[in-house]
Amino acid sequence: MAYDWASTRLGPLETWTPSLKIAVGMMLNSKFPKCLTWGPELITIHNDAFTPILGSKPSALGRPFSEVWSEAWDEIGPIARRALSGEATFIEDFPLVVNRHGYPEQAHFTFCYSPIRDEDGVVRGMMDTVIETTGAVEAHRRAKFLNGELEHRVKNTLAVVAAIVSQTLRTSASNEDARAALLERVQAMAQAQSLLSRTSIAAASILDVVRATTAPFRMSEERFRISGPPVMLSSRQTLTLSLALHELATNAMKYGALSNMTGRVNLDWSAGRPETDDAFQLTWVETGGPPVAAPTRTGFGSRIIQSVLPQDFGGEADLTHGVSGIRYHLRTRMNRIGNE
Repeated sequence: MAYDWASTRLGPLETWTPSLKIAVGMMLNSKFPKCLTWGPELITIHNDAFTPILGSKPSALGRPFSEVWSEAWDEIGPIARRALSGEATFIEDFPLVVNRHGYPEQAHFTFCYSPIRDEDGVVRGMMDTVIETTGAVEAHRRAKFLNGELEHRVKNTLAVVAAIVSQTLRTSASNEDARAALLERVQAMAQAQSLLSRTSIAAASILDVVRATTAPFRMSEERFRISGPPVMLSSRQTLTLSLALHELATNAMKYGALSNMTGRVNLDWSAGRPETDDAFQLTWVETGGPPVAAPTRTGFGSRIIQSVLPQDFGGEADLTHGVSGIRYHLRTRMNRIGNE
């Protein structure tokens, strides 16, 4: 070993005891990460496989184990003392905050601290056989979160589908109307779900939601103008906004500003600082269309626009029917955007 061990408490190699030399030889011949500590100060000797676990720490050779892992010694010190008393310890996925790259980081390790005895059976040190499991633990947590989110999303989707079917059948004049309305509404919901499936988190950009939902109705940029800053919505807000915009666009196409050759739709939103009480506002304004009268009954679309959407956004909304089309105004706070 090309190291000046004479400068440490262990002394030069030729003075080492047979038990120490044998333990070091076994450690160096192992491909598994191993670290041997010896003597009252637990002077550190490790193999090459142990080096990645140290990260960018200063060289650990010849230093006390308590100094090498000083930031975590309160947690691992008692385990090391048990090994020195003759008790081996095996722990899986042990959480530790370590400083290996100039900053504290949460890591996990599966390791065994086992006592090493000399020729007389006296414990002189311990062997740390260890593997880092941080990646596996994080992957397990991520999978658990995603499974929970998938279950939550499926439940929400089934509830929305049930509401769509119930309200559509209740308010449609004929089977043909019901079939067409159901296909359109489920397709709008499927577009929103597609947005979510393409993201790594349970959220979607409001711009993606708006563009995907209104694409079938935007005959030209002059007649359907969209503007607003990038904002991330929660999964529930994505679904509800998608359905609400579909209802507004369908109504505009059948009866409002998009039912003639001159009407226009302006859809814009403004946002403040994330996670603050700053205002968030979304406005749908139709101009140039025929006069629009308020419906005589409240259907699924009206409930989504006037009740469900403001509730999911944690705000309030106004819907008015004017001489040239519908005007819709949604108001909330930025700390409600992106939160379920």
